[in-house]
Parts: sequence; structure tokens; C-alpha cells
Amino acid sequence: MPRSREYGIPGRDEPILLDVHSDHQTFRIPLIDLSKYRHADSLSEKRKTADEIVNGFKEVGFIYLEGHGIPSTTSAAFFSLSSSIKDKLAWEDPRANRGYVKIGRERVTQSEDAAEIAELPNQAPDMKETMEIGRDWDKTWRNHWPRESDVLGFKQTMLDFYQMFFEDKINEQRHNLRLVSYPSIKTSLLMKEGQARAGAHSDYGTLALLFQDNVGGLEVENPRTKRFQPATPMPGTIVVNTGDLLARWSNDILRSTLHRVVAPPAESAANTDGNGSGMTPLRQSIVFFCSPNGDARISCLPNCERPTKPPSAITTEEYIVGRLASTI
Repeated sequence: MPRSREYGIPGRDEPILLDVHSDHQTFRIPLIDLSKYRHADSLSEKRKTADEIVNGFKEVGFIYLEGHGIPSTTSAAFFSLSSSIKDKLAWEDPRANRGYVKIGRERVTQSEDAAEIAELPNQAPDMKETMEIGRDWDKTWRNHWPRESDVLGFKQTMLDFYQMFFEDKINEQRHNLRLVSYPSIKTSLLMKEGQARAGAHSDYGTLALLFQDNVGGLEVENPRTKRFQPATPMPGTIVVNTGDLLARWSNDILRSTLHRVVAPPAESAANTDGNGSGMTPLRQSIVFFCSPNGDARISCLPNCERPTKPPSAITTEEYIVGRLASTI
């Protein structure tokens, strides 16, 4: 297996294991340098990096990607707008999946129980607000843009960011760009049973690319022990994870791993004494969710067949719309 650096302290030459349990089951999120692929002189060199990525998705479902060449951007200007402006851009339909979602409206969940899903937003809503952006040329579903005078350059900046990830083979561009803002709140509120900034969930499409700030709070479930462990921010990296549809295509050879966003470690939280007192700092991130064409039939690929029964076939639209309808 090609060697890659694992999650650890930035600047360290030797890998640091994320956690080591008494049963010796370790959990590594590989740190992979994509510049080796981008500047490779041969197909074999590119294959080495590709193998590292695939192995990371097989073992963990998550990787850190550095050397990607994507410039940073920010969503802070949008979220600083007044509620009266943002509310006019409200999310309306899971088929569109576009617009502003205010704090407390969404609760991501893996549950399939209708009664439980209906009650979750009242019991423990996700403590975040989001802005959902899709392909701007869609004639049926329109993006909800703020006025240029309200946030200068926002539309063009986000369209440029969205287009950056376009792949010719996914010609419908059924992707989704999500801007996320987790407000500063009392840390004690995030310590209540079932409460989180974003509840435990898997992502719906093929891949998710996360650009996070340095606050922290993302936790990934160890596939072996089922314990959640921090995915600490690493400057200059993108966190990339496998989604449900890619897992289905691969007959679950590639993992779609549960993850959540909780209060960051006490030592990184402002004015927090470790006992839940004080405030959890503002956290902002940008997530790019990649999805196949809407009518693409997702079933086990021929080279991924194995003795276990593969997930049932489903179209991209059927799966994603169904998941969205149960969360907002």
C-alpha cells in the first residue's frame, strides 16, 4: 500500500494516530498530497496517488487533501446579513435544494421513522444556518441570490467556486454548494442529549469536499469501534469523504462514514472552562457535494460484485430528494 501521511500535528514528519484503543484498532485519516498527481510525469505516478485516495475511502471513508491548488474563499459576508434579508431567500423545495435555511430548521438524521423525523427539529435541531446553491442555468429550479448591493460580488464568487469542480462526465452538474455558519452559542446547550451543531449523518451523493475554518468540531465515526473522534482542522487542506451513492455504486467497498459537528475541544473554545460554561465560538465552512446526473441509476458496478447482497438500485434524484425531504 502506498505510504501517505496520516492525521497529526501540522509540520510533524512522522504520522500521529488519531486514536489507539485497548483492542489495538487504530483509526487513521490519511493526508494525501494531490500535487504529486497534478504534476506527475507518468500514468504510474498518478496511479500511486489515486491508490492512496481509494485506500483511504476503503478504510475510513475520509481523507485530508493538500496540494489541491484551489484558492480559499469565504461565506462570512453572506451570513452577516440581517435575518430580514436572508429570510427572503428561504429554502422551499427538496427537489430544488436551493436557498437559505435558518438556524433550527434542519435536523440531519439517519432515521427512517416518520414520527421520529418530525419530532427531531423540536427536540434537538441542528445549531447552524446554511445557504444552498445549485447549477445557475437550471430553468426549473432557480438559485436564491441576495441583491448585489447587499453583498458585493457574492453571486459571481460562488458561481466561480461551484464551476471549479465541474467534471465532463457528470454533465448535468447536479452538484450542491453549501455555505454553513454555526453561531456562537452557550457550550452547555451542545452538551444536551442528542444536541449537536449537525447531528450524526452520512452524505448523500458521491463525494463531499469540506473547506473548514480552524475552530474544529467535526467528528468522524471510527468504522471499527463506532466511536466518534475529532477530524482536527489542518490549514490548507480539504476534507474529502465518500457519500452514500458512491458507496452504493461500489457495493459498500468504499465507505460512506457517519460524521457530525459538535462543540470543539474545550482548549480551542473561547471562554470555556471545560465543564460546558462559556461560549462555543462561531464556526464557518463551505461544502461542495458532488452528485451524478439526476436520472442516473445507481446500482452495484460489475467490478464491485462480492458475496454480500448489494444495496437495491435507485436513481440519484429518488435517493437525494428522499433524504432531503426528511431533514428540513
